[in-house]
Amino acid sequence: MSKLELGPVRHLSGSLRLPGSKSITNRALLLAGLAEGTTDLHQPLQSDDTSHMVKALQALGCRVDSIPKGYRVHGLGGPFPSHDGQKPLSLFLGNAGTAMRPLTAALTLTRPGQRNREVHLCGEPRMYERPIDNLVDALSDLGAEISYLNRKGFPPLSVRNSGLNGGEVRVRGDRSSQFLTALLMVAPLAKKPVSIKVVGELTSKPYIEITLALMECFGVTASRSDDLTCFEVKPASYRSPETLSIEGDATAASYFLAGGAITGGPVRVEGVGRPALQGDVAFADVLAAMGAEIRHGTDWIEASRTTDALTAVDMDLNHIPDAAMTLATTALFAKGITRIRNIGNWRIKETDRLNAMAIELKKLGASVDTTDQSITIRPPARLRSATIGTWNDHRMAMSFSLAALGPVGIRIQNPECVDKTFPEYFRVFSSLCDR
Repeated sequence: MSKLELGPVRHLSGSLRLPGSKSITNRALLLAGLAEGTTDLHQPLQSDDTSHMVKALQALGCRVDSIPKGYRVHGLGGPFPSHDGQKPLSLFLGNAGTAMRPLTAALTLTRPGQRNREVHLCGEPRMYERPIDNLVDALSDLGAEISYLNRKGFPPLSVRNSGLNGGEVRVRGDRSSQFLTALLMVAPLAKKPVSIKVVGELTSKPYIEITLALMECFGVTASRSDDLTCFEVKPASYRSPETLSIEGDATAASYFLAGGAITGGPVRVEGVGRPALQGDVAFADVLAAMGAEIRHGTDWIEASRTTDALTAVDMDLNHIPDAAMTLATTALFAKGITRIRNIGNWRIKETDRLNAMAIELKKLGASVDTTDQSITIRPPARLRSATIGTWNDHRMAMSFSLAALGPVGIRIQNPECVDKTFPEYFRVFSSLCDR
Protein backbone atom coordinates (compact mmCIF):
# COMPACT_ATOMS: atom_id res chain seq x y z
CA MET A 1 0.00 0.00 0.00
CA SER A 2 1.37 3.41 -0.96
CA LYS A 3 2.12 6.09 1.63
CA LEU A 4 2.52 9.85 1.42
CA GLU A 5 4.81 11.77 3.80
CA LEU A 6 3.31 15.06 4.93
CA GLY A 7 4.80 17.84 7.05
CA PRO A 8 5.61 19.08 9.44
CA VAL A 9 4.06 22.20 7.89
CA ARG A 10 4.66 25.53 9.61
CA HIS A 11 2.18 27.66 7.68
CA LEU A 12 -0.59 27.33 5.10
CA SER A 13 -1.49 30.34 2.98
CA GLY A 14 -2.52 31.39 -0.50
CA SER A 15 -5.53 30.88 -2.74
CA LEU A 16 -6.94 28.07 -4.84
CA ARG A 17 -9.77 27.37 -7.26
CA LEU A 18 -11.97 24.55 -5.96
CA PRO A 19 -13.05 21.58 -8.07
CA GLY A 20 -16.78 21.36 -8.76
CA SER A 21 -19.20 20.01 -6.18
CA LYS A 22 -19.73 16.26 -6.38
CA SER A 23 -23.27 16.56 -5.03
CA ILE A 24 -24.27 19.14 -7.62
CA THR A 25 -22.39 17.50 -10.51
CA ASN A 26 -23.97 14.05 -10.19
CA ARG A 27 -27.46 15.45 -9.64
CA ALA A 28 -27.07 17.76 -12.64
CA LEU A 29 -25.75 14.95 -14.85
CA LEU A 30 -28.76 12.74 -14.14
CA LEU A 31 -31.33 15.52 -14.52
CA ALA A 32 -29.70 16.63 -17.76
CA GLY A 33 -29.92 13.06 -19.02
CA LEU A 34 -33.64 12.87 -18.25
CA ALA A 35 -34.41 16.35 -19.60
CA GLU A 36 -35.57 17.60 -22.97
CA GLY A 37 -32.75 19.41 -24.79
CA THR A 38 -28.99 19.66 -24.52
CA THR A 39 -27.26 20.91 -21.38
CA ASP A 40 -23.72 22.25 -21.09
CA LEU A 41 -22.37 21.71 -17.57
CA HIS A 42 -19.52 24.13 -16.82
CA GLN A 43 -16.83 23.45 -14.20
CA PRO A 44 -18.22 20.06 -13.09
CA LEU A 45 -16.23 17.82 -10.82
CA GLN A 46 -14.22 15.27 -12.78
CA SER A 47 -13.36 12.43 -10.41
CA ASP A 48 -14.05 8.74 -9.84
CA ASP A 49 -17.58 9.34 -8.50
CA THR A 50 -18.69 11.56 -11.36
CA SER A 51 -16.97 9.30 -13.89
CA HIS A 52 -19.18 6.45 -12.68
CA MET A 53 -22.27 8.56 -13.33
CA VAL A 54 -21.08 9.65 -16.79
CA LYS A 55 -20.25 6.08 -17.82
CA ALA A 56 -23.60 4.85 -16.52
CA LEU A 57 -25.51 7.48 -18.49
CA GLN A 58 -23.59 6.59 -21.64
CA ALA A 59 -24.24 2.86 -21.16
CA LEU A 60 -27.94 3.65 -20.73
CA GLY A 61 -28.14 5.42 -24.07
CA CYS A 62 -27.54 9.03 -23.08
CA ARG A 63 -24.87 10.84 -25.07
CA VAL A 64 -22.39 12.75 -22.88
CA ASP A 65 -19.59 14.64 -24.65
CA SER A 66 -16.53 16.30 -23.14
CA ILE A 67 -16.28 20.01 -23.88
CA PRO A 68 -13.69 22.54 -22.66
CA LYS A 69 -13.96 22.53 -18.86
CA GLY A 70 -17.17 20.56 -18.80
CA TYR A 71 -19.71 18.13 -20.24
CA ARG A 72 -22.41 18.41 -22.89
CA VAL A 73 -25.35 16.14 -22.06
CA HIS A 74 -27.82 15.32 -24.81
CA GLY A 75 -31.04 14.81 -22.89
CA LEU A 76 -33.32 11.85 -23.55
CA GLY A 77 -36.51 13.78 -22.87
CA GLY A 78 -37.66 11.20 -20.35
CA PRO A 79 -36.72 7.77 -18.95
CA PHE A 80 -33.83 5.72 -20.27
CA PRO A 81 -34.60 3.64 -23.38
CA SER A 82 -34.46 -0.14 -23.43
CA HIS A 83 -31.02 -1.58 -24.08
CA ASP A 84 -30.21 -4.11 -26.77
CA GLY A 85 -29.61 -7.72 -25.94
CA GLN A 86 -31.27 -10.37 -23.80
CA LYS A 87 -28.91 -10.28 -20.83
CA PRO A 88 -29.25 -7.67 -18.06
CA LEU A 89 -27.08 -4.59 -18.45
CA SER A 90 -24.55 -4.39 -15.60
CA LEU A 91 -23.39 -0.98 -14.30
CA PHE A 92 -20.42 -0.65 -11.93
CA LEU A 93 -20.79 2.39 -9.68
CA GLY A 94 -17.80 2.01 -7.35
CA ASN A 95 -18.62 3.44 -3.93
CA ALA A 96 -20.53 6.42 -5.31
CA GLY A 97 -23.69 6.84 -3.28
CA THR A 98 -24.66 9.87 -5.37
CA ALA A 99 -24.80 7.53 -8.37
CA MET A 100 -26.15 4.32 -6.80
CA ARG A 101 -29.17 5.80 -5.00
CA PRO A 102 -30.55 8.14 -7.73
CA LEU A 103 -29.91 5.63 -10.53
CA THR A 104 -31.75 2.94 -8.58
CA ALA A 105 -34.78 5.22 -8.67
CA ALA A 106 -34.33 6.47 -12.24
CA LEU A 107 -34.05 2.97 -13.69
CA THR A 108 -37.54 2.08 -12.45
CA LEU A 109 -39.06 4.62 -14.87
CA THR A 110 -40.53 3.57 -18.20
CA ARG A 111 -41.76 5.10 -21.44
CA PRO A 112 -45.19 4.27 -22.95
CA GLY A 113 -44.94 1.02 -24.89
CA GLN A 114 -41.35 0.39 -23.78
CA ARG A 115 -40.30 -3.24 -23.59
CA ASN A 116 -38.97 -4.86 -20.44
CA ARG A 117 -35.45 -3.94 -19.37
CA GLU A 118 -33.32 -5.24 -16.48
CA VAL A 119 -30.24 -3.48 -15.12
CA HIS A 120 -27.87 -4.74 -12.44
CA LEU A 121 -26.28 -2.08 -10.22
CA CYS A 122 -22.94 -3.20 -8.78
CA GLY A 123 -20.09 -1.56 -6.91
CA GLU A 124 -17.13 -1.92 -4.58
CA PRO A 125 -17.32 -4.18 -1.51
CA ARG A 126 -18.03 -1.22 0.82
CA MET A 127 -21.08 -0.30 -1.27
CA TYR A 128 -22.48 -3.72 -0.41
CA GLU A 129 -22.32 -2.74 3.28
CA ARG A 130 -24.24 0.53 2.81
CA PRO A 131 -27.99 -0.01 3.36
CA ILE A 132 -30.45 0.84 0.61
CA ASP A 133 -33.56 -1.01 1.84
CA ASN A 134 -35.47 2.11 2.83
CA LEU A 135 -35.20 3.51 -0.71
CA VAL A 136 -36.06 0.15 -2.30
CA ASP A 137 -39.11 -0.23 -0.04
CA ALA A 138 -40.34 3.28 -0.89
CA LEU A 139 -39.91 2.71 -4.63
CA SER A 140 -41.62 -0.68 -4.38
CA ASP A 141 -44.61 0.99 -2.72
CA LEU A 142 -44.84 3.17 -5.84
CA GLY A 143 -44.85 0.12 -8.13
CA ALA A 144 -41.14 -0.49 -8.77
CA GLU A 145 -39.68 -3.95 -9.40
CA ILE A 146 -36.35 -4.15 -7.57
CA SER A 147 -34.67 -7.24 -6.16
CA TYR A 148 -31.50 -7.90 -4.18
CA LEU A 149 -28.82 -9.92 -5.93
CA ASN A 150 -27.04 -10.88 -2.72
CA ARG A 151 -27.86 -9.70 0.81
CA LYS A 152 -31.33 -8.32 1.51
CA GLY A 153 -31.29 -4.59 2.15
CA PHE A 154 -27.99 -3.90 0.37
CA PRO A 155 -26.62 -3.63 -3.17
CA PRO A 156 -26.03 -5.18 -5.66
CA LEU A 157 -29.50 -4.73 -7.11
CA SER A 158 -31.58 -5.80 -10.07
CA VAL A 159 -33.88 -3.02 -11.31
CA ARG A 160 -36.63 -3.32 -13.94
CA ASN A 161 -38.32 -0.47 -15.79
CA SER A 162 -41.78 -1.29 -14.46
CA GLY A 163 -42.67 2.38 -14.02
CA LEU A 164 -43.81 4.30 -10.94
CA ASN A 165 -47.54 4.57 -10.34
CA GLY A 166 -47.51 7.52 -7.98
CA GLY A 167 -49.33 7.77 -4.66
CA GLU A 168 -48.20 8.21 -1.07
CA VAL A 169 -44.88 6.94 0.24
CA ARG A 170 -42.80 7.21 3.41
CA VAL A 171 -39.03 7.41 3.71
CA ARG A 172 -36.80 7.50 6.76
CA GLY A 173 -34.87 10.71 7.17
CA ASP A 174 -32.23 9.65 9.68
CA ARG A 175 -30.11 7.33 7.53
CA SER A 176 -29.28 9.17 4.33
CA SER A 177 -30.71 12.23 2.63
CA GLN A 178 -29.83 10.52 -0.68
CA PHE A 179 -32.90 8.28 -0.34
CA LEU A 180 -35.17 11.31 -0.32
CA THR A 181 -33.14 12.95 -3.09
CA ALA A 182 -33.59 9.88 -5.29
CA LEU A 183 -37.36 9.84 -4.75
CA LEU A 184 -37.74 13.55 -5.41
CA MET A 185 -35.77 13.43 -8.66
CA VAL A 186 -37.88 10.66 -10.20
CA ALA A 187 -41.25 11.69 -8.76
CA PRO A 188 -42.13 14.08 -11.64
CA LEU A 189 -41.84 11.18 -14.08
CA ALA A 190 -44.29 8.93 -12.22
CA LYS A 191 -47.70 8.28 -13.79
CA LYS A 192 -49.58 10.15 -11.05
CA PRO A 193 -48.68 12.68 -8.34
CA VAL A 194 -46.32 11.52 -5.60
CA SER A 195 -46.64 12.45 -1.93
CA ILE A 196 -43.55 11.85 0.21
CA LYS A 197 -43.57 11.86 4.01
CA VAL A 198 -40.25 11.92 5.88
CA VAL A 199 -40.31 9.77 9.01
CA GLY A 200 -37.98 10.85 11.82
CA GLU A 201 -35.37 13.58 11.78
CA LEU A 202 -34.06 14.42 8.32
CA THR A 203 -30.28 14.34 8.22
CA SER A 204 -28.23 16.61 5.96
CA LYS A 205 -31.14 18.93 5.14
CA PRO A 206 -29.00 21.26 2.99
CA TYR A 207 -28.53 18.43 0.48
CA ILE A 208 -32.29 18.28 -0.05
CA GLU A 209 -32.23 22.02 -0.74
CA ILE A 210 -29.62 21.32 -3.43
CA THR A 211 -31.89 18.68 -4.97
CA LEU A 212 -34.92 20.96 -4.99
CA ALA A 213 -32.94 23.89 -6.44
CA LEU A 214 -31.54 21.76 -9.26
CA MET A 215 -34.98 20.35 -10.07
CA GLU A 216 -36.16 23.95 -10.42
CA CYS A 217 -33.21 24.68 -12.73
CA PHE A 218 -34.61 21.93 -14.95
CA GLY A 219 -38.14 23.33 -14.82
CA VAL A 220 -39.82 21.27 -12.07
CA THR A 221 -40.98 22.61 -8.72
CA ALA A 222 -41.81 20.31 -5.83
CA SER A 223 -44.17 21.58 -3.13
CA ARG A 224 -42.76 21.06 0.34
CA SER A 225 -43.46 21.90 3.96
CA ASP A 226 -41.25 24.42 5.72
CA ASP A 227 -39.65 21.70 7.85
CA LEU A 228 -38.92 19.47 4.81
CA THR A 229 -41.03 16.59 6.11
CA CYS A 230 -43.76 16.58 3.46
CA PHE A 231 -43.43 16.86 -0.32
CA GLU A 232 -45.93 16.87 -3.18
CA VAL A 233 -44.70 16.34 -6.74
CA LYS A 234 -47.01 16.47 -9.76
CA PRO A 235 -46.22 14.78 -13.11
CA ALA A 236 -43.97 17.01 -15.19
CA SER A 237 -41.13 16.91 -17.71
CA TYR A 238 -37.62 18.15 -17.10
CA ARG A 239 -36.39 20.82 -19.54
CA SER A 240 -32.77 21.76 -20.10
CA PRO A 241 -31.60 25.16 -18.82
CA GLU A 242 -29.10 24.97 -21.73
CA THR A 243 -26.14 25.89 -19.52
CA LEU A 244 -25.42 25.32 -15.84
CA SER A 245 -22.30 26.32 -13.90
CA ILE A 246 -21.33 24.01 -11.05
CA GLU A 247 -20.29 25.56 -7.73
CA GLY A 248 -16.93 24.73 -6.23
CA ASP A 249 -17.04 21.91 -3.69
CA ALA A 250 -17.82 23.40 -0.27
CA THR A 251 -16.72 20.27 1.59
CA ALA A 252 -13.34 20.40 -0.13
CA ALA A 253 -13.16 24.05 0.87
CA SER A 254 -13.39 23.06 4.54
CA TYR A 255 -9.90 21.50 4.63
CA PHE A 256 -8.17 24.60 3.30
CA LEU A 257 -10.22 26.99 5.42
CA ALA A 258 -9.37 24.92 8.48
CA GLY A 259 -5.72 25.09 7.47
CA GLY A 260 -5.90 28.87 7.38
CA ALA A 261 -7.55 28.92 10.80
CA ILE A 262 -5.02 26.51 12.33
CA THR A 263 -1.83 28.16 11.03
CA GLY A 264 -3.01 31.75 10.69
CA GLY A 265 -3.36 31.85 6.91
CA PRO A 266 -4.82 33.61 5.16
CA VAL A 267 -6.19 30.91 2.87
CA ARG A 268 -8.79 31.83 0.25
CA VAL A 269 -10.93 29.32 -1.65
CA GLU A 270 -12.52 30.43 -4.91
CA GLY A 271 -15.56 29.00 -6.65
CA VAL A 272 -17.98 29.09 -3.74
CA GLY A 273 -19.18 31.94 -1.53
CA ARG A 274 -21.85 33.02 0.91
CA PRO A 275 -24.86 32.58 -1.46
CA ALA A 276 -23.95 28.94 -2.21
CA LEU A 277 -26.42 26.09 -2.70
CA GLN A 278 -24.26 23.83 -0.55
CA GLY A 279 -24.82 23.70 3.17
CA ASP A 280 -21.16 22.96 3.90
CA VAL A 281 -20.33 26.64 3.48
CA ALA A 282 -21.61 26.79 7.08
CA PHE A 283 -18.32 25.21 8.16
CA ALA A 284 -16.85 28.70 7.92
CA ASP A 285 -19.21 29.68 10.76
CA VAL A 286 -17.86 26.77 12.83
CA LEU A 287 -14.34 28.11 12.37
CA ALA A 288 -15.51 31.60 13.30
CA ALA A 289 -16.97 30.20 16.54
CA MET A 290 -13.54 28.72 17.27
CA GLY A 291 -11.84 32.09 16.88
CA ALA A 292 -10.94 32.21 13.18
CA GLU A 293 -11.43 35.33 11.13
CA ILE A 294 -13.71 34.65 8.16
CA ARG A 295 -14.32 36.85 5.13
CA HIS A 296 -16.83 36.13 2.35
CA GLY A 297 -17.46 37.23 -1.20
CA THR A 298 -20.00 36.04 -3.74
CA ASP A 299 -17.45 33.58 -5.15
CA TRP A 300 -14.87 33.17 -2.38
CA ILE A 301 -14.30 32.51 1.33
CA GLU A 302 -11.13 33.34 3.27
CA ALA A 303 -9.94 32.10 6.68
CA SER A 304 -7.17 33.45 8.89
CA ARG A 305 -6.43 33.77 12.61
CA THR A 306 -4.67 36.38 14.75
CA THR A 307 -5.60 35.02 18.21
CA ASP A 308 -3.20 32.77 20.12
CA ALA A 309 -5.20 29.57 19.60
CA LEU A 310 -8.46 28.16 18.39
CA THR A 311 -11.08 27.35 21.03
CA ALA A 312 -12.95 24.06 21.22
CA VAL A 313 -16.68 23.93 20.45
CA ASP A 314 -19.64 21.68 21.25
CA MET A 315 -21.94 21.54 18.21
CA ASP A 316 -24.74 19.63 16.52
CA LEU A 317 -23.48 19.20 12.95
CA ASN A 318 -26.19 16.94 11.58
CA HIS A 319 -26.71 19.45 8.76
CA ILE A 320 -23.08 19.23 7.57
CA PRO A 321 -21.86 15.70 8.44
CA ASP A 322 -19.08 15.59 5.83
CA ALA A 323 -17.55 18.90 6.93
CA ALA A 324 -17.94 17.73 10.53
CA MET A 325 -15.03 15.38 9.86
CA THR A 326 -12.86 18.42 9.21
CA LEU A 327 -13.78 19.75 12.65
CA ALA A 328 -12.68 16.45 14.21
CA THR A 329 -9.10 16.93 13.01
CA THR A 330 -9.14 20.70 13.54
CA ALA A 331 -9.91 19.84 17.19
CA LEU A 332 -6.32 18.62 17.52
CA PHE A 333 -5.28 22.28 17.46
CA ALA A 334 -8.04 23.75 19.64
CA LYS A 335 -7.85 24.63 23.31
CA GLY A 336 -10.34 22.51 25.25
CA ILE A 337 -12.58 19.54 24.51
CA THR A 338 -14.44 19.41 21.19
CA ARG A 339 -17.74 17.54 20.95
CA ILE A 340 -19.51 16.88 17.62
CA ARG A 341 -23.11 15.73 18.03
CA ASN A 342 -25.88 14.15 15.94
CA ILE A 343 -23.58 12.49 13.40
CA GLY A 344 -24.82 8.91 13.63
CA ASN A 345 -25.02 8.60 9.85
CA TRP A 346 -21.19 8.68 9.78
CA ARG A 347 -21.45 4.92 10.34
CA ILE A 348 -22.98 4.20 6.92
CA LYS A 349 -20.78 6.43 4.79
CA GLU A 350 -17.78 5.31 2.71
CA THR A 351 -16.57 3.64 5.91
CA ASP A 352 -17.75 3.60 9.52
CA ARG A 353 -16.42 7.09 10.06
CA LEU A 354 -17.12 7.24 13.80
CA ASN A 355 -14.97 4.18 14.41
CA ALA A 356 -12.29 5.10 11.87
CA MET A 357 -11.97 8.69 13.10
CA ALA A 358 -11.59 7.58 16.73
CA ILE A 359 -8.88 5.04 15.90
CA GLU A 360 -6.79 7.44 13.81
CA LEU A 361 -7.11 10.40 16.23
CA LYS A 362 -5.88 8.18 19.06
CA LYS A 363 -2.76 7.34 17.04
CA LEU A 364 -1.91 11.05 17.15
CA GLY A 365 -2.24 11.13 20.95
CA ALA A 366 -5.79 12.48 21.29
CA SER A 367 -8.22 11.18 23.89
CA VAL A 368 -11.43 10.20 22.09
CA ASP A 369 -14.85 9.01 23.21
CA THR A 370 -17.70 8.04 20.91
CA THR A 371 -21.38 7.23 21.21
CA ASP A 372 -23.78 6.14 18.48
CA GLN A 373 -24.37 9.81 17.65
CA SER A 374 -21.29 11.77 18.75
CA ILE A 375 -17.54 12.04 19.07
CA THR A 376 -15.65 13.88 21.83
CA ILE A 377 -12.00 14.85 21.28
CA ARG A 378 -9.42 16.05 23.83
CA PRO A 379 -6.23 17.12 22.01
CA PRO A 380 -2.84 15.85 23.20
CA ALA A 381 -0.28 18.08 24.87
CA ARG A 382 1.93 17.33 21.87
CA LEU A 383 0.98 15.57 18.65
CA ARG A 384 2.63 12.25 17.87
CA SER A 385 3.88 11.28 14.45
CA ALA A 386 1.77 8.44 13.06
CA THR A 387 0.82 6.52 9.96
CA ILE A 388 -2.83 7.32 9.24
CA GLY A 389 -5.05 4.64 7.81
CA THR A 390 -7.52 6.17 5.37
CA TRP A 391 -9.93 3.21 5.29
CA ASN A 392 -10.29 3.76 1.52
CA ASP A 393 -12.27 6.89 2.41
CA HIS A 394 -11.39 10.11 0.61
CA ARG A 395 -12.63 12.30 3.46
CA MET A 396 -10.47 10.48 6.01
CA ALA A 397 -7.41 11.18 3.85
CA MET A 398 -8.20 14.85 3.33
CA SER A 399 -9.27 15.50 6.92
CA PHE A 400 -6.11 13.98 8.37
CA SER A 401 -3.85 16.01 6.10
CA LEU A 402 -4.48 18.76 8.66
CA ALA A 403 -2.56 16.76 11.27
CA ALA A 404 0.61 17.68 9.36
CA LEU A 405 0.10 21.34 10.37
CA GLY A 406 1.80 20.73 13.70
CA PRO A 407 5.28 20.02 15.04
CA VAL A 408 5.56 16.50 13.61
CA GLY A 409 5.08 14.94 10.21
CA ILE A 410 2.61 12.17 9.43
CA ARG A 411 2.15 9.50 6.79
CA ILE A 412 -1.09 9.03 4.83
CA GLN A 413 -1.78 5.48 3.66
CA ASN A 414 -3.43 5.00 0.27
CA PRO A 415 -3.52 8.70 -0.61
CA GLU A 416 -4.97 7.77 -4.01
CA CYS A 417 -8.38 7.31 -2.38
CA VAL A 418 -8.90 11.08 -2.83
CA ASP A 419 -9.47 10.33 -6.53
CA LYS A 420 -13.10 9.72 -5.55
CA THR A 421 -13.78 13.47 -5.34
CA PHE A 422 -10.53 15.50 -5.53
CA PRO A 423 -7.72 13.80 -7.49
CA GLU A 424 -5.41 16.82 -7.19
CA TYR A 425 -5.94 17.34 -3.45
CA PHE A 426 -2.46 16.62 -2.15
CA ARG A 427 -0.78 18.56 -4.93
CA VAL A 428 -2.94 21.60 -4.17
CA PHE A 429 -2.40 21.18 -0.41
CA SER A 430 1.37 21.08 -0.88
CA SER A 431 1.32 24.17 -3.08
CA LEU A 432 0.00 26.19 -0.12
CA CYS A 433 2.47 24.81 2.42
CA ASP A 434 5.33 26.87 3.84
CA ARG A 435 7.71 24.54 5.59
